[in-house]
Amino acid sequence: MSPHELGRRAELAVGDYLFACGFDLLGRNLRLGAFELDIVARRGTLIVVAEVRTRGATSFVGPFASVTRTKRLRLRAAADRLWRERLAPMANVERMRIDVAAVTFRQGQTIVDYAEDALGLAA
Repeated sequence: MSPHELGRRAELAVGDYLFACGFDLLGRNLRLGAFELDIVARRGTLIVVAEVRTRGATSFVGPFASVTRTKRLRLRAAADRLWRERLAPMANVERMRIDVAAVTFRQGQTIVDYAEDALGLAA
């Protein structure tokens, strides 16, 4: 499976996971200038930005470990821009958090490990 297909399947799995947890998906691969957010979802007054990570079987670094300092800074900047430009004016939106989902594919199974407020920025 190509890296692009692997990533697409991982994003679909996380979208399904969030939907099962009662979230409405607002967007996938949302572009904000130079930034891109994998998934944006809403449940009640909460907005979740979900960063989806997956790695092939031969990768030296796992999905969670692949969220580098640079990636964390970019996620924060993108989430801040999303809040300022699109979410702040929305009715009944009170807070936002950044989650990270690690998706692995093993023996025909899709495993989603999900870390809420992974960057410790819940607002």
